[in-house]
Amino acid sequence: MEDLRPTAVLGSHRATGRTITEQFHAFDAHNPHVYRALERMAARRLAAGATRVSLKDLFEDLRRQLPYGVAGLNNNYTALYARRLIDDHPHWAGAFELRRRRAA
Repeated sequence: MEDLRPTAVLGSHRATGRTITEQFHAFDAHNPHVYRALERMAARRLAAGATRVSLKDLFEDLRRQLPYGVAGLNNNYTALYARRLIDDHPHWAGAFELRRRRAA
């Protein structure tokens, strides 16, 4: 199994002055293993017959799988990871519910 230890911990956007999107991109750049794990988990669920996948459920499953969790894995990133999964796998678009973005 690949190493899923976090390499970066980011503070809140109020403390850093960065938007959630900026924080997400920084977190994702330092923790590419998180996206790969979410991608594998979504693929497994869909292959098993699921028609809908919740990124929040995947986040919680990922946190449970890792002995110390994933430091910095912010629930604010779920929509951004869902959009990335759909961008990379357009045929999965119907599996994720997306809402219109209100903030950057």
